[in-house]
Amino acid sequence: MTTTTHVLGYPRIGKQRELKFALEKYWRSEIDQDALQAVGSALRENSWQTQSELSFVAAGDFAWYDHVLTTSLLLGHVPKRHRQGEIDLDTLFRIGRGKSQCSCAGFAASDMTKWFNTNYHYIVPEFSADDEFSLAWPQLFEEVKQALDLGHKVKPVLLGPLSYLYLGKEVEPSFERLSLLPRLLPVYQQILTKLHQLGVTWVQTDEPILALDLDARWLDAFKPAYQAIDCGLKILLTTYFDAIDSVFERIVELNVDGIHIDLSAAEHPLPALVKALPEHWVLSAGVVNGRNVWRANLNEKLAQLGDIKALLGERLWIASSCSLLHSPVDLELERDLTPETRSWFAFAKQKVAEVALLGRALDGDEAAIHACHQYSQPIIERGSAEHVNKPNVQQRVNRISAAMAERSAPYSERAAHQAEVLKLPLLPTTTIGSFPQTGEIRLQRSAYRSGKLSQADYQQAIKGHIQDAVARQEALDLDVLVHGEAERNDMVEYFAEHLAGFQTTQFGWVQSYGSRCVKPAIVVADIEREQPITVEWSRYAQSLTAKKMKGMLTGPVTILCWTFPREDISRQTITEQLALALRDEVADLQQAGIEIIQIDEPAIREGLPLKVSQHQAYLDWAVRAFKIAAGSAAPQTQIHTHMCYSEFNEIIESVAALDADVITIETSRSNMELLQAFEEFNYPNAIGPGVYDIHSPNIPQVEWIEGLVEKAARKIPLQRLWVNPDCGLKTRTWPETEAALTNLVLAAKSLRRKYAQSA
Repeated sequence: MTTTTHVLGYPRIGKQRELKFALEKYWRSEIDQDALQAVGSALRENSWQTQSELSFVAAGDFAWYDHVLTTSLLLGHVPKRHRQGEIDLDTLFRIGRGKSQCSCAGFAASDMTKWFNTNYHYIVPEFSADDEFSLAWPQLFEEVKQALDLGHKVKPVLLGPLSYLYLGKEVEPSFERLSLLPRLLPVYQQILTKLHQLGVTWVQTDEPILALDLDARWLDAFKPAYQAIDCGLKILLTTYFDAIDSVFERIVELNVDGIHIDLSAAEHPLPALVKALPEHWVLSAGVVNGRNVWRANLNEKLAQLGDIKALLGERLWIASSCSLLHSPVDLELERDLTPETRSWFAFAKQKVAEVALLGRALDGDEAAIHACHQYSQPIIERGSAEHVNKPNVQQRVNRISAAMAERSAPYSERAAHQAEVLKLPLLPTTTIGSFPQTGEIRLQRSAYRSGKLSQADYQQAIKGHIQDAVARQEALDLDVLVHGEAERNDMVEYFAEHLAGFQTTQFGWVQSYGSRCVKPAIVVADIEREQPITVEWSRYAQSLTAKKMKGMLTGPVTILCWTFPREDISRQTITEQLALALRDEVADLQQAGIEIIQIDEPAIREGLPLKVSQHQAYLDWAVRAFKIAAGSAAPQTQIHTHMCYSEFNEIIESVAALDADVITIETSRSNMELLQAFEEFNYPNAIGPGVYDIHSPNIPQVEWIEGLVEKAARKIPLQRLWVNPDCGLKTRTWPETEAALTNLVLAAKSLRRKYAQSA
């Protein structure tokens, strides 16, 4: 009874981010399309070679930009503004980037949003009532044929029709995208038929929306949809990121041949699911966590699945929980990790080996069973290690009281204190925190890390950049200044490098979208702050000016969401440890004379669980963590926070519960429409709605900024409004930054005069 083993997908970027660099060379016209295709072909071959010890290799999981966008081209579904002749690779890049590699003009890129609750982004399909679909992009079939020609047994990966529609958006009123399903299904039928003709026996059809709280219309559409695409090919219906037991009775009615469930993201009542499984179906158990870096406890997995294997025999498959797209590629590249730390991790390549080993052990292979026991020991041993589970940190978390999550005075009293101490004008101007990370800064940081620049020389260089940033802001006449964050590589990684309990990597890159990659730190132990992190830089910056200087911190929830968390303690506990560390930093900044402190929480909404029923519990502890971090601030210390694009209607009560003195949000793209949630809720504290989009090189005109502020003033009392960009300026150039901020300050001053005359 050989156990079938597979993964749901593999990273595309390559061990050394080969895809990233090839894409960027192509976009700069430094290589042609043939050279780009050669890189993609080699990456796929390497991926399949890694997976060759499994029963299947995954094909169709490769994407030049994003797999949802690839699906759009496969279905011939291109936004009207990008329809220029036949669909080709350049079409894909125009949709994703808003630019064209050919001589024709580019058009606005399609929207991009987070892939469920991960840090991967996908290009949002755009749907209109007159949309038609056709089999138009051969990439899937070419890749399947490439894998077959290399002698691999192939399982194609295909985003399912319901999830494809659900993940898109309507671009015209009075129309529901679900109505397009009858037009879409014949193309899926063609795709499956063509795959069958190529000799494929199984196809992985991803329907991750089944883990959401779907309304009845969407759930009801599954049964007829899968009845309509029957072509004799066996379908593994694939779900991930959360439990599906609440809809399992609907799933077992579908015309498919098996179900994949994610056993890492949530508990499933396995015995009950197995009992309800149709007799001919396979159950693919996603027991190796595809979206974290921790080595699996294979002893535990064997115990979990032993009885299920006895019941199902060959109908039990073993797999990664989701695509390994969300994992770094290869742990073997990490030469600087200690042997102990290295023994805790498994990146994508190692997770493939875990799946294969577990499959052999479930088949009764004694050598594999012994290997599972040996492999699991480092994870078992770290469970009782005091340098991982620190009594002092745990005791402090256990002593958290309700009073620690409250400021010592209500907002109305704090606002009065702050007005007296800070003496800021009406419509105070500031920025979100970062200033341009110039090539010079990056070279100096690289030289310091490689040992070519001494610590003293590096610190002196950073001081020079801070001096420059402060001088530029004073020349601009901004009201509240920032030090510019020249010393920070990333808003999360910087804090991870300075807090005990984190491990950073050299090559732990994960694709975010297109050529954009991120390198999350890893929470490896209980977190504590052993010494101040930002205080000396902020103190130095404040010494250069008589104006108020903002201290800049990344909030506990954002640090959690943008790192790989531990799996042996809860996300809430990790966040509480972070909150206590940041609470100490706030106290020390305040002691150093910093009277305004910003604690950024751009990720607070994206941390929401997939199930709506679990939202409030998450928001309760997320808000509490922020308030613990800010709770050491005296009434006269002004606490700011910043949030990126969010559907504030869903979380406005929790945003208000943060009780930040000032919240800055991104509103320029929506022409201040996002402020409606704050107006309807009657948000009580101060707000800085972003008055220009920092993601664009366009310089906002004074009149444009004035108009946006006046529009905001119709929703929020003037006395509680700030004027600022909508995000940090790290990615912009200094000429763009100074030109935009000049107009921002001019607009604020003009409005002050206007309102003073009318008072």
